[in-house]
Amino acid sequence: MKLFIIASVLCLSLVRPITGYSQLYSTRNGFVGFYSKTALEDIRAENNQVYAIIDAGKKNIAFSLLLKGFIFPKELMQEHFNENYVESDKYPKASFSGAYTGDVTLNKDGTYKVMVKGNLSLHNVTKPIETPATIEVKNGHLLGQAEFKLKPEDFNINIPSLVRDKIDKEMAVKVNIDCSTK
Repeated sequence: MKLFIIASVLCLSLVRPITGYSQLYSTRNGFVGFYSKTALEDIRAENNQVYAIIDAGKKNIAFSLLLKGFIFPKELMQEHFNENYVESDKYPKASFSGAYTGDVTLNKDGTYKVMVKGNLSLHNVTKPIETPATIEVKNGHLLGQAEFKLKPEDFNINIPSLVRDKIDKEMAVKVNIDCSTK
């Protein structure tokens, strides 16, 4: 009798998915870059070691990255970024946790506009972020893209007056992820 009940429950769960079922998509090779352009200096830092996960059923999204993973064209910029600005030995990670709104049809390739809203933690400060984004469904993958601006002082990142004119007041941030179920 026990075997019959277990088999029945399994069959029913295959016919009618259990409420709360979620499809998880993830990557360890996500991309986050930030950029600043002034008359005195162009800054470009890019990190291709971003962990991202999307819970498509619950419409949740999360990112995590090591700040030392940002690569700069100039070694001195990278050193100053890690030692003086984000203090990556003291605050090694940045993370985002939130959700998106908008409809994404997982079983149909296409590009969908969504709104992402959540909390960004950087330099031991957590701030709310809201930005438009796109999620593209392509061959079973979820490709996410977003761009937004951040002010270093919002995260208690102090820019010395000596170099203040070389760094834009707002950093442009770009995010690209390619998540799969594997």
